[in-house]
Amino acid sequence: MVVTLRNLVPLALLALAAPAAAGAGILGGDAPACANGEGPAVLATIVGLKDRKGELKLELYPANNQDFLKDDRDLLKEGKLFRRIRVATPQVGPVAMCMRVPRPGRYALLFTHNRDGKNKFSIWADGAGFASNQKLGRARPQVDQALVDVPAGVTQVTIHAQYLRGLSGFAPLS
Repeated sequence: MVVTLRNLVPLALLALAAPAAAGAGILGGDAPACANGEGPAVLATIVGLKDRKGELKLELYPANNQDFLKDDRDLLKEGKLFRRIRVATPQVGPVAMCMRVPRPGRYALLFTHNRDGKNKFSIWADGAGFASNQKLGRARPQVDQALVDVPAGVTQVTIHAQYLRGLSGFAPLS
């Protein structure tokens, strides 16, 4: 093929789209659902990580105040929705995590950056974030900060990681 200005742009776009279509760079066991556009799923792009230590988690909760951030064992025992995806923090590159959801609808989605390797959230070391990207501050997060509407396909959200920033509480680093 002869490369001209007319066909250069479509070729460049094809080259950019090819890795995404193959699922390159999408983290988590549900990655094929996002890479293939099948859904219903959430593709969360995480930005603003403090460092590349530990693991990253996405957790899916029912979209109501009573169940949001409730212990996963209690939710599962009560027959309610709870899903968790854990991945090692990649050392380089963008961070995109995929999570399949049971059916189209409204959910609450929590992101955490477990930097210290313990199985309990540490306000001193770990980070968190939600799709609304509202500054978390010092208060316990509310369900409306975490709501995400997922159609039959793939919903893309960008989550800004937030970490403890002194007396003002949790906020993005920059």
